[in-house]
Amino acid sequence: MLSILIKEQTKSAHQQVESNIVRHIKKIENEADYADLLKGFYAYFKAIEDETGKFITTEVLPDKDNRRNSSYIERDIKSLGHDLSNLPQAIAPTVHSELEALSSLYVLEGSIMGGPYIVQMLRKIGIDRGFSFFEGYGDQSEAMWTGFTEVLNRFGDDINQHDRAIELANQTFYNFGNVFQKENSLQ
Repeated sequence: MLSILIKEQTKSAHQQVESNIVRHIKKIENEADYADLLKGFYAYFKAIEDETGKFITTEVLPDKDNRRNSSYIERDIKSLGHDLSNLPQAIAPTVHSELEALSSLYVLEGSIMGGPYIVQMLRKIGIDRGFSFFEGYGDQSEAMWTGFTEVLNRFGDDINQHDRAIELANQTFYNFGNVFQKENSLQ
């Protein structure tokens, strides 16, 4: 199944991005720092949504409108008393098909699954709001992930397209990490 191949073939890129983001989280000292982290997430999620939106419809992903997206991040930023000014640069990989768009979204959906761990880290330093995005789907998280991977696997049934799908997922990870590079960071 394509979802398993993507997981295996993006492990290194995933670990790099995760490590980079965790380093940023460990530097957070207050809500303003947290808002800056959220701005990175917002910039990238919005860029991906804009790029994939031409291919991802409710016909492709039936529960598309129930999934976490950049509007949740914007709400969290505003709940912290900040706005969308001074966003870091975020570049989405270019996609040309439903499968490529789903491969890019694989990274975003997967990052939502890690959100509860981010919330735990932030609560330990005294931040207690602005979590609507990172709380993910609550007790529905596993079902939402399964539903997403089923759609990805259905669109990825042609093994001749797997290399491109994996390439897109890796590029999505790397570009996500670039948002949090020191020279691009707002900190």
